[in-house]
Amino acid sequence: MLDFWCPENYVNAEVAPVYPMGGAASRLYSTLTRSLSSPLPLPPSCPDPRRPADTNPDPDLCREQKTASPARPLDPAELLRQCEEALGDRAPRLHREFVRLGDGDGAPGSSVRVMQWNILAQALGEGLDSFVRCPPEAISWSRRKYLILEEILTYRPHILCLQEVDHYHDTFQPVLAGLGYGSHFCPKPWSPCLDVDGNNGPDGCALFYDRSRFELLDSVGLRLSAMRIPTNQVAVVTTLRCRTTGRCVRVAATHLKARAGWEWLRSAQGSDLLRQLQNVDPGSDAPLLICGDFNAVPTEEVYRRFAASPLGLDSACKKLGADGATEPEYTTWKIRPTGECRATLDYVWYSRDSLRVDGVLDVPTEEQIGPDRLPSFSYPSDHLSLVCDFSFEGTEE
Repeated sequence: MLDFWCPENYVNAEVAPVYPMGGAASRLYSTLTRSLSSPLPLPPSCPDPRRPADTNPDPDLCREQKTASPARPLDPAELLRQCEEALGDRAPRLHREFVRLGDGDGAPGSSVRVMQWNILAQALGEGLDSFVRCPPEAISWSRRKYLILEEILTYRPHILCLQEVDHYHDTFQPVLAGLGYGSHFCPKPWSPCLDVDGNNGPDGCALFYDRSRFELLDSVGLRLSAMRIPTNQVAVVTTLRCRTTGRCVRVAATHLKARAGWEWLRSAQGSDLLRQLQNVDPGSDAPLLICGDFNAVPTEEVYRRFAASPLGLDSACKKLGADGATEPEYTTWKIRPTGECRATLDYVWYSRDSLRVDGVLDVPTEEQIGPDRLPSFSYPSDHLSLVCDFSFEGTEE
């Protein structure tokens, strides 16, 4: 019988050598920028993540990136076309419907689009994750980078929360900066990517925001704790002001501990994140968006803690259910040596009294995903992206 229980089977890495952004990474970056036609500034070298987590890390990690956009901004439609062209004779994309909700009565163009996605760290996909039914060609970075960018460009989120990002400096930050996004990246203190030969540095959480829609007010990287003991999991918390409405919103991107048997740790990490969000600005009435791969099914304690939090949170993807109270059947579906894993682990939590859900991207069917599951030639990650449109409650348009 196939096992459908599957908080991710990652193991914390021991300290390993860091491979600087040179050699293969620089060649990759050059290839990417040539193929996308617009020259971009070379990214900084990846700092050593082994420095103590309680000291101030390299300023190019764990802080808002101030790098200017290229002199010639990238055109999203042209970039999407080039991604599709680079993929050539590819398998069809997963067709997904946007479910519009009756209570989404905001003015056209007023919604804020949020995307949550564990994109699958390249080092893990090629190394520790062991997707036994995924052809090696489908997991190659030369292909996946275009599929990931294609997914982002298709939905054009105003706020983008990513986990397992190990190509931040050489790919996502410069390319998305060219599209007008600001960003903040926080790596895991002991990333399992560092155990993989030829890795591109540590993976972590990254939060991007559309500068044309939002003004940055503040951004911090957090290391999550359990019973006051620092853990290997992190979060990025960014405060933004909407240029359209003048309203502020606090956005968190996080990735909780993986694997069965660690439910107590996920619960403690979730509680720590909720506590820190409450303490950031206790008097603030800014609504919250908390996006992440929680590695927890809806019956876990950490899910219940978020649902019952005094912060007044609800899960946006529950809107896909007929009763508005049921999560999707799955947000990840993969086959590993231990069996098949089909579960809901990813969530977009929002302040239910301050934000209104206008629409949610539905999940693809089993037939669309295919018998070999994810990742595949059609889709670059073992996790599905979650895309939700929100409006501020009580905003006069």
